[in-house]
Amino acid sequence: MEFAVKGALIGLGTGIVLVAFEYIILTRTAKERAQKLHREPALEETEKVRIKSLARFALVLPILCGGIGWLLWG
Repeated sequence: MEFAVKGALIGLGTGIVLVAFEYIILTRTAKERAQKLHREPALEETEKVRIKSLARFALVLPILCGGIGWLLWG
């Protein structure tokens, strides 16, 4: 397989894992906070922005990793 494609796939997988891990951690924190304050679990606005910014980075990550793979090994 072409090195750029391999890099892009590695970047895509890494981006998905990063976003999923961050979402799991933030929802767990929101549930603990809701239990402590006796209300419905919900993400705060800063947490939503944090997930959105990480998701945008995850969209660019395959392009960056593909480019790096192409430059280094291609």
